[in-house]
Amino acid sequence: MKKSNFLTCIALSLIVFSSTAFAESVKDGIGRTVTVKPGTYKNVVCIGAGALRLYSYIGDVKLLCGVEDIDNLSLKQRPKMFDGVARPYLIANQEVFKKLPSCGTGGPKAQTAEAEKILNCNPDIVISEYEDADKANALQEQLGVPVITLKGTQNLFDKNFSDSINLLGVVFKKGKRAKELLDFIAKEKTELEKLSSGNNSGNFYICGLGNWGTTNHLMTSSNYPMFKVSGIKNICENIGTKGVFQIEQEKLVSLGDKIDVMIIDAAAVKNIKPLYKEDPAMFDSIKAWNNGEVYLQMAYNAYYTNHEIALINAWFAASLSNKINLNKKIAEITKMFNGKDLSKEISASPASYGGYQKIDTKTFFN
Repeated sequence: MKKSNFLTCIALSLIVFSSTAFAESVKDGIGRTVTVKPGTYKNVVCIGAGALRLYSYIGDVKLLCGVEDIDNLSLKQRPKMFDGVARPYLIANQEVFKKLPSCGTGGPKAQTAEAEKILNCNPDIVISEYEDADKANALQEQLGVPVITLKGTQNLFDKNFSDSINLLGVVFKKGKRAKELLDFIAKEKTELEKLSSGNNSGNFYICGLGNWGTTNHLMTSSNYPMFKVSGIKNICENIGTKGVFQIEQEKLVSLGDKIDVMIIDAAAVKNIKPLYKEDPAMFDSIKAWNNGEVYLQMAYNAYYTNHEIALINAWFAASLSNKINLNKKIAEITKMFNGKDLSKEISASPASYGGYQKIDTKTFFN
């Protein structure tokens, strides 16, 4: 073989090798096997509720080449049902998001990926929380780039959350960052668990859970993770189905004299106000209401779960019977998840109603 031909073969071999050597098969959150080239992606698109949030915890937002309309506050025509709600990932990165083209509408009413808009953004990878394997495979084939589906969860202490974070760490070669975040969460969990043998006395009632815009004072949980982690006594623990459910009004009334502390998620305030106007006596059977032991926590579900706010909610509940510097915790947690102390910004959001506080039961809903 001539020397020039030999060198040409070597060069071609190196090109082929370099294009395949870093390929790796990963299983995404819904069990699909996807071939990726970790750390090589320069144009990222995130679609579906929660995908952009999780990516922003781990990945470089400067690599984004498109954003859903719901996360672009510069657009007049976009889903606005979460406007005014504190979404820390959006607060921290809104200046980046405002400059990006649309990769889809987003929001609860947009349940299908918009392939044409995604193609126009020219991504080399898509992170999705549309949990349909057939549709993910079809979109991947249509786009010609990997589509990685994350498994959504409202509980940052469960395996779905850690698996999603670790998967993003692998795909974007951000393993160190993924470990840092998960180690932090594990430390927080351990600290909260230590409180379970401490001063958490009395029965707590949490309400206003579930989907933003549809929740009210009857939407509660039988296994609310943010109570369980610190040993807080949930009065609804053995009532209803597992997870979020609507307690019957009569049942809530029957439990009323045993409820020592009532926590209302801010997501329910706008729906409770008109109900309270119609019936100002609606909470009179609840001991906590009559004793002034009613508190407001930050809304943690807005275009799926704001995990940092969910974690802060755990500390807030624990702080009602333990000596905890909540302001310090808020600053520490938001900085770990979002790279910035967002304590002032999340409290200032209109639908936060001033942030964590004891409610004046005589005036708050009037």
